[in-house]
Amino acid sequence: MSDQILHECGIALIRLRKPLSYYIEKYGPMYAANKMYILMEKQHNRGQDGAGIANIKIDVDSGHRYISRYRSVKTQPVADLFRKIGKKYRKAQKEGKDKFRDEHWLKENVAFSGELWLGHLRYGTHGVNSIENVHPFLRQNNWRSRNLVMAGNFNMTNVDELFDLLVDLGQHPKEKVDTVTVMEKIGHFLDEEVQGLFQKYKDKFSNREISEIIENELNIPRLLRRACKDFDGGYTMAGLIGSGASFVVRDPNGIRPAYFYANDEVVVVASEKPAIKTAFNVEYDQIEEITPGHALVIDKNGEYGQHAILRAGEKKSCSFERIYFSRGNDPDIYRERKQLGRLLVPQVLRAVNFDIKNTVFSFIPNTAETAFYGLMAGIEDYLINKQKEIIIDQKPSVDSLEDILSFRPRIEKLVMKDAKLRTFIVDDEHRDEMVAHAYDTTYEVIRKGIDTLVVLDDSIVRGTTLEKSILIMLDRLQPKKIVVVSSAPQIRFPDCYGIDMSRMGDFVAFRAMIALLKDHGKDYLLGEAYEQATRARGHQTQQNFVKQLYDQFTDEELSHKISEIVRPVGMHADLEVVFQTVENLHKAIPNHSGDWYFTGEYPTAGGMKVVNRSYVNYMDGKLVRAY
Repeated sequence: MSDQILHECGIALIRLRKPLSYYIEKYGPMYAANKMYILMEKQHNRGQDGAGIANIKIDVDSGHRYISRYRSVKTQPVADLFRKIGKKYRKAQKEGKDKFRDEHWLKENVAFSGELWLGHLRYGTHGVNSIENVHPFLRQNNWRSRNLVMAGNFNMTNVDELFDLLVDLGQHPKEKVDTVTVMEKIGHFLDEEVQGLFQKYKDKFSNREISEIIENELNIPRLLRRACKDFDGGYTMAGLIGSGASFVVRDPNGIRPAYFYANDEVVVVASEKPAIKTAFNVEYDQIEEITPGHALVIDKNGEYGQHAILRAGEKKSCSFERIYFSRGNDPDIYRERKQLGRLLVPQVLRAVNFDIKNTVFSFIPNTAETAFYGLMAGIEDYLINKQKEIIIDQKPSVDSLEDILSFRPRIEKLVMKDAKLRTFIVDDEHRDEMVAHAYDTTYEVIRKGIDTLVVLDDSIVRGTTLEKSILIMLDRLQPKKIVVVSSAPQIRFPDCYGIDMSRMGDFVAFRAMIALLKDHGKDYLLGEAYEQATRARGHQTQQNFVKQLYDQFTDEELSHKISEIVRPVGMHADLEVVFQTVENLHKAIPNHSGDWYFTGEYPTAGGMKVVNRSYVNYMDGKLVRAY
């Protein structure tokens, strides 16, 4: 992706289902730590701002620590975490000698030696990148069953409402952010669940006996139903309870991803399937998806199951996960990305006027590579059909039979990312300067004034990198024409479920629409939409008032205006920007239909509020996010 955006955190959870001695004997004392490292490292694409890890030891005697947590915002946070954990293990092995393989000694003397693990990788969509913002978060209590550790991949659209609910419950939240409101709300109902069981048994057993009863009878699905009923957003939230139970709950529309695998030794959860496959060497068909609106609950004894928490809505899993965010070695994602490229062939052929002989094909690294393979496979199929027409159907051709059979489309590596220049962590003031130097090119492979360049990107968000770097660089090669192709449709609307695309004025498609309204003398519609969006504030049922502005123009008109906007001053080559259609997006990715950033069709009421608020912010000149 040429326009880098922050997004989609990642989670990893491991529950050892047998006594720790079993794993020490079979695999060694660091079995779980090693698996957790692989599980997190194979999802490092989901979080480079920071990482955290927590561990709980089950049934440790009083007087011994049983919850451990590390968090890091170092340059390589996952490696930093496990260096620290490894250091503790090496020290224990040196000092404990033979005791190092004793379960009881290990749990009493070594941190991160418990049966329950939770990891998190953070890509912050807002706020500063500080250690305080890194998950897991910890809510502590002297009762084991009231301790709560939480981490998640989520964004709530109704933080203000959730904050007010906590205040109405009598709490005094320290911050008005979704991480705090979510944890405190779940924590509140955990406290109530524990207190209810205490009241039930207080006249029958001693307090010490009641504590054990509570840990075994805790009704996690019930407390999650009470806690989650007011949430509006996209979320996969994982929690560990100090007594040893755990859960992963997913939003009713399945917006955020969550997968699990279980056998008689482990239950493991991750945001991406390839991480589980690699860490545990299992087949893809053994990895299950957590059902939207459900929670995977693992009790203190290691028994697990999925439980309905909220009524499932229409499944709207995020399609951007498939286009860009998730690792492309998932076989389904690999096929989907190739199909995205293949479906672009008719548009690309029209853009180059079917002159493949004088066209050079390339892509912007690295996530567009798989779609590029699909595009080229489609071009090859087109050429084969043309060869059949000439050879079998005897259609006339100016080329010799030898030339026809030997012709192959020209593929060159023209765009190379300078890995040392991470433009997405630069502040807005200096971003343009850094963007200009973020890419390099290969010279002397283009026939000047003759060749058309087709360059595939997976998506175009702001268009900044195209205008400030890539197009300037490619124009120096002196091609006749440059065709920039996006394997994703035009990004028109903000995201509010976990992607850093909240300011509407940043989108090049939105800027193109505004320009077209002014070109056609329809800019009065901007004020009408503003009045509608302003009046709708506070109403439960809302519609997306920005959609009607886009409806004034065709996709092609918007693409043409985008071409004008991203065209650098002084560019000599002709320029055309081509986008995937929404229809073909769904053909390529049929099982992940979340497309609100393309269509404005949000799966939750909060999403509709956010898009209207984002538009009002734009009109008011407020450069803030809308949720």
